[in-house]
Amino acid sequence: MNIPAELKYTKDHEWIKIDGDIATVGITDFAQKELGDIVYVEVETLDQTLDRDEVFGTVEAVKTVSDLFLPVSGEIVAFNELLETDPEKVNNDPYGDGWMIQMRITNPSELSDLLDSDSYKALIGL
Repeated sequence: MNIPAELKYTKDHEWIKIDGDIATVGITDFAQKELGDIVYVEVETLDQTLDRDEVFGTVEAVKTVSDLFLPVSGEIVAFNELLETDPEKVNNDPYGDGWMIQMRITNPSELSDLLDSDSYKALIGL
């Protein structure tokens, strides 16, 4: 299972990669395996500012639909439009082409509440 050390993680299985005040967010390798074949990703919060843990979208797999939770507070500034026609990128490359949103972080202090890779591994039993 792929758990990159340079990322931060949530207990809800989202990952976040920080680059200045912009962050890229997606779901973890563990989450996509648990969901199974992803058939649709919906994000209707583009250009909205949300608080940490608010739902920013949903991911639909063959057997279930799951909410996507924002790891930290911020404004959704981009949606990965590749997922509109190719949602299985989340299954094939969850940390690369399968990213879901980019956001502008509004409360950087919340980053300290996220899990590092070792803590996330412990959470999922690795």
